[in-house]
Formats: sequence, C-alpha cells, structure tokens
Amino acid sequence: MTVVDTEASTRTLEDPSPKAAKHRNPVRFAVLFALVVLLLLLVGPLLVVAVNAVKSPADYAASGPLSIPTHLYWDGIVDFWNRVNFGQKLWNSFITSLVVAVLGVVLSILNAYALGIGKVKGRVWFLVFFLVANLLPQEVLVYPLYYIGKEIGLYDNLISIIIIFTVIQSAFGTYLLTSVYAEFPKELLEAASIDGAGKWRALWQVVVPVSRPTLAVLFTFFFIWTWNEFFLPLIFLISNDNQTVPVALGVLQGDRMMDATTTSASALIGILPAMLFFLLFQRTLTRGIAAGAIK
Repeated sequence: MTVVDTEASTRTLEDPSPKAAKHRNPVRFAVLFALVVLLLLLVGPLLVVAVNAVKSPADYAASGPLSIPTHLYWDGIVDFWNRVNFGQKLWNSFITSLVVAVLGVVLSILNAYALGIGKVKGRVWFLVFFLVANLLPQEVLVYPLYYIGKEIGLYDNLISIIIIFTVIQSAFGTYLLTSVYAEFPKELLEAASIDGAGKWRALWQVVVPVSRPTLAVLFTFFFIWTWNEFFLPLIFLISNDNQTVPVALGVLQGDRMMDATTTSASALIGILPAMLFFLLFQRTLTRGIAAGAIK
C-alpha cells in the first residue's frame, strides 16, 4: 500500500495536471511573443541599414529604404572606405580600445586588490571617490583634460585618449572588483601564504586566476565602450590620421554630402567590428556573468 502511494505521489509531481499545463501555455506564449517583438525592435534597424548599404542610389530613390535591392551594390562601401581612409581609422580604434582594455583591467586589479583584500585605511572613501568618478559626465572633464594635454604635448595624440580612458574605465573596474575581492575566500590566501607566496605572487597566481571570468567581462566591456566613445576623441583627435571610427563617421557626415546608401554603408562598417568582437567573446562574457551569479 505504501509503494502505491509513493508511486502516485511521484506521478503527481512529474506529470502536472492538464489544467496546470493549459494555464502555463498562454504565459509561455506571451513571454515568447514579447521576446520576439523585442528582438525585432533591436535587430530591425540594423537589418535596414545592412540592406540599404548594398542598395544602389537609383534603387533607393525608386523603392525606398524598406525594399529589397534588385542587385547588390558595393560601390557605396568602397567609396566610403576610400574617402575616409577607413583602414587607418579602424587601426586607430582597434589599438586604442585594446590597450585601454588591457591597461584598464590591470589597473583595476591592482586597485581592487589593495582595497578589497588589503583593506587599506580609508577604503570606504576611496570607493566613494571611484563611484563619483563614474558618475561625472565627460563634459565636465573636457576643459581640464584639454588644458593638461596642451601643456604636456599630448594633444592630438592617441596616447592622450589611451591615458584618459584607461583611468575612466579603471574607475568602474575598481569599484566592481573591490566588491568581488572583498568576498574572496581567505582560505586560498592563507594556503598561498603557508606555501611561501608573498602578496605579489598571491595576486597573480591565486587571485587573478580565480577571478578570471570577471576580468574577461571587464575586458570585453572596456573594449566595446572605448570603441564607441565619440565625444572626447572628437575633442582631442583633430588630425585626420589620428581619428577613430566614430569620429570619422561623425565628421564625414557633418562636412560632406553623402547619399543614403553611402551613409548606410558607413554606419554598417562602423559598427561591424565591435559586433564581431562581441560575438567572438560572447561565450567568455556569458561564462563570466554566470560565474559571478553562482558565486
């Protein structure tokens, strides 16, 4: 009799009633429908840009922006690439974003190690300082940074942008990593100390490997954020050879006439590198977020 009751209870738990299943189906359908609508809202503009980038001006004028092109027209992309020397702009953005991402992560690690694990004196005030630094708009920083850049000879130089964004990104990274390192397992540090590891060795051989998923997330965000920056590079990089991709797009559309297809081509190849970088590091980003959630 006991066996029968157990089997009935198990069947009840595993096989929900038709009424409960019928109640959940509309909810799942509504959630799926909302996600599809949201996906279309996000991907739709990008698809329109991609379609118009390979559409001839005559085809655009005859059928409008939402029509399918009768044939692929690559002259708009080629014309934009040659007009702005896009290869140079691409390299400027890539090297700047890569160096800022690496230096920003390293500086965040050092700051957070001192604040989160080292428990330096005045730790709370340091965290408040980094929080305020994250909240400051870039417009507030323009004049003092411009004046300093002029005085030390770094104006219109990629190094100035690298230094500025390394500090800006590491302020956010320090604030985030400090909260992570504050909860770092003390047992690992004690074991490393027993094995004879000093603070520097414990940092690079214990703390950094354990926090690698979080560091990968910071690296990805720092790269993409720096790539998309427009305002400060517009102020500091006035030479054509030093401009980054967002600045080149803004300056070209502001002082030269371009047809709709060339404009779409510029928008497409301007965001395509950042999208490719994100797709390449998507798995790393997902693992880092999941690891942080599990921890």
